[in-house]
Amino acid sequence: MHDLLVSQAGRSMQSSFGLSATDYKVLAELTRSAGDRLRVLELAKVLGWEKSRVSHHIARMAKRGLIDREECADDGRGAYVRVTPAGRAALESAAPQHVEDVRRLFLDHLTPGQTALLAEIADSIIAKLDPQQ
Repeated sequence: MHDLLVSQAGRSMQSSFGLSATDYKVLAELTRSAGDRLRVLELAKVLGWEKSRVSHHIARMAKRGLIDREECADDGRGAYVRVTPAGRAALESAAPQHVEDVRRLFLDHLTPGQTALLAEIADSIIAKLDPQQ
């Protein structure tokens, strides 16, 4: 179910805004952070990805001007990944459609009781998988 939802929502976002589902996820996480930036390892942790996957994906996004890398002033080995103005504009353009897609593809098919039960189940599973939540 998850894969089908992500795939269909991703196709909608790709065709309308030129963003993949993973592009959207990266931009959303970065814009939730102070200064619209995170260190590469922090971004990998938030996304639940391996560092190499993050590095490859941000390189592709940087070529498209959605993000850029900023060297760490206090640590010459590290770098920040930062949203560019073009990346922020792309995210802001796509966000209303993303919300609509989630509603249309998922939430609209559930009763309020099913939604509450799903939230309860999800909270229980997340608490077991990630006790820090």
